[in-house]
Amino acid sequence: MVHILGGAQTDFERNWKKEGKNLVALLKEVINDAFKETGFSFDELIRLNKDNRVEAFVGNFIAEDYIDQGHLGAFLTEVNEAFYGIPSARYEAACASSSVALDAAITKIKVGEIDVAIVVGFEIMKYVDSKVGGDILGRAAYYEKEGKGIDLPFPKLFGRLADAILDKYPELDEKRFMDALAKIAVINYENAKRNPNAQTRKWFMNYEQASNRGNDTNQLVGGRLAISDCSQVTDGACCVILCSERYIKEKDLNNNVIVKGYGHRNAPLLFDKKIKDNADSEYVLPWTRQAVLDAYRRSGLTVNDIDVFETHDCFTSSEYAAISAFGITAPGKEFEAIENGTISFTGTKPINPSGGLIGCGHPVGASGARMFLDCYKQVACKAGQYQVKNVKNAMMLNIGGSATTNYVFILGAKDER
Repeated sequence: MVHILGGAQTDFERNWKKEGKNLVALLKEVINDAFKETGFSFDELIRLNKDNRVEAFVGNFIAEDYIDQGHLGAFLTEVNEAFYGIPSARYEAACASSSVALDAAITKIKVGEIDVAIVVGFEIMKYVDSKVGGDILGRAAYYEKEGKGIDLPFPKLFGRLADAILDKYPELDEKRFMDALAKIAVINYENAKRNPNAQTRKWFMNYEQASNRGNDTNQLVGGRLAISDCSQVTDGACCVILCSERYIKEKDLNNNVIVKGYGHRNAPLLFDKKIKDNADSEYVLPWTRQAVLDAYRRSGLTVNDIDVFETHDCFTSSEYAAISAFGITAPGKEFEAIENGTISFTGTKPINPSGGLIGCGHPVGASGARMFLDCYKQVACKAGQYQVKNVKNAMMLNIGGSATTNYVFILGAKDER
């Protein structure tokens, strides 16, 4: 059994280049904040390390291109000397990088190798301009075939996902679909206003602006998708601390939030092959759906048991596809959950009360850990103004590339189904 002690995220509104701060400053801040929040300490880190009971796991996509730096696991030794000698390494799977780090940490605890895991996800994206940044993100796809020489490759790929949804479900009215995407954007921006660490908490977005695409204030960036349909370019980090049941008992900690299930599936790398692969499936992203089913199976839960969801809304089209992948609606009927308020903050199956990637922000290597931490906050009733009522179980979906890597985690109260 793996417990979540808690953690911290940085304020995703900040620009670390403008502040004149580097990677070490980012890591120091988020780790110190996580230790303070959980009551953990560097002295405890040293104590555990003497008996080989602790490891650190760093999730990051592509710091080599953003900030000219690799060997990222070793950077924790720059945070504090307490990290000297502690095993630490970097994990990478594009936008799902910190989910891979979480998976490795959870596995080490489950098999009894360690009792405490420090998981850090980060990305510093604003050291480069938007054109260079878009090209860097193209490496999360098959760069030679889907990214090289293409301006803003990922908006175009997820614009193609919007096309694929309409092709998959010919009975779906295009205007109704595009209105649903606009409403997804508005929901995430509204939710972000409750989150003190959200990048867009001071931004304005309403349905009229989100649904009016292709004008000077909401330019098209990828097929049918416009700026309002996109997640943010973000600097930020998130740190989560996990531990074993043995450690909970040893320290007599009052903690009841555990990892109940997970799913991890990879789809074909090329987008065209993904669409070809779904021909015999009801779902536009069948491997995403399978990762969700795996998590339900491992946890013994169903969609009826999940009270809140955090999903990878890198674009509105990805959140749209996630609605049926979670099982909230049948495939092809996702618009119903949007139109009737099911996924709104006060709905029966709220999605992204944090604001999601569109509202909260998307520092690529941090997003999985951030979603995981927000699921913990919801179950532990520590989400403040964006707390959903009566949460016993929370589910997150973190994808890498054009839904190539699919990670799902279910967190919940230990004594609740």
